[in-house]
Amino acid sequence: MMWFKNALIYRITKPLDWSIDSLAPQLEQHRYQPCAQSDILKFGWSTPLKGSESLYFAVGKQILLLAQKEEKMLPAHVIKRELEARVEKIEQAENRKLKKVEKQTLKDDVIATLLPRAFSKYQQTALWIDAENQLIYVDAASAKRAEETLALLRKSLGSLPVVPLTFANEPGLVMQKWIAQGQVPEWLVPLEEAELRDVNNGVIRCKQHALDSEDILTLVHSRYVTKLALEWEDRLSFVLNEDCSLKRLKFADAVREKNDDILKEDYAQRFDADFVLMTGLLSQLTENLLHDFGGEKVRL
Repeated sequence: MMWFKNALIYRITKPLDWSIDSLAPQLEQHRYQPCAQSDILKFGWSTPLKGSESLYFAVGKQILLLAQKEEKMLPAHVIKRELEARVEKIEQAENRKLKKVEKQTLKDDVIATLLPRAFSKYQQTALWIDAENQLIYVDAASAKRAEETLALLRKSLGSLPVVPLTFANEPGLVMQKWIAQGQVPEWLVPLEEAELRDVNNGVIRCKQHALDSEDILTLVHSRYVTKLALEWEDRLSFVLNEDCSLKRLKFADAVREKNDDILKEDYAQRFDADFVLMTGLLSQLTENLLHDFGGEKVRL
């Protein structure tokens, strides 16, 4: 089971058909195919469950997808060196300077020649559709990677009306109040890590430092808390960011071991059980955070 390490959360703003009968053929049209010799990039859906040909894994209204990206690695300096050698050879042979368009044609030829020998870099990004609560979670550390994965889903479905999940109350101010006034919600435990930002965008990063110490409290009073490491006792730890994203998710050993009674040979059953466990926890975490940040921001 691919336990999420990050969660960028998006609100689905219009009803969509998430039935497997509709989804399966749409995903199939964009199944990942390995790069051929002349390809520089391939991006498509892969199989979430090992040993299965299905491009989705679904339990009730929870659907897991896996995007796979393969990119040929052609360093710019390698292309430049080969191109310069070819340009020099032709210019000397013909005793003239090559035009810009000729150099571009040569560059395309250089890339085509080098591609079959280039190494591939692979990247997988998991995406969980919570069709019950109309949310999408992307296991990505950056918004760019998440948006790239959502773009693939949009291309597959034809449309995907989503916006980043945003809390009603400003997270930076709420987290500042939590630390400055010692009012962290009872279900959360602050860990010894935070990032503070002042009105001039000056940033202070605190690590392995008690947040209730006098020097930290002095700093917090005049700054936003843009990142805060938290623990949901006996369940998981995470870093909450001011953009409402969750980074460095780490599920407690007690959670990850809950389904250890399932035999290793029953891989699909264990995958199913872990997926139900993870999605249940993250759904509850999202619900709790929405409650403590005043609900969801109303978009005009």
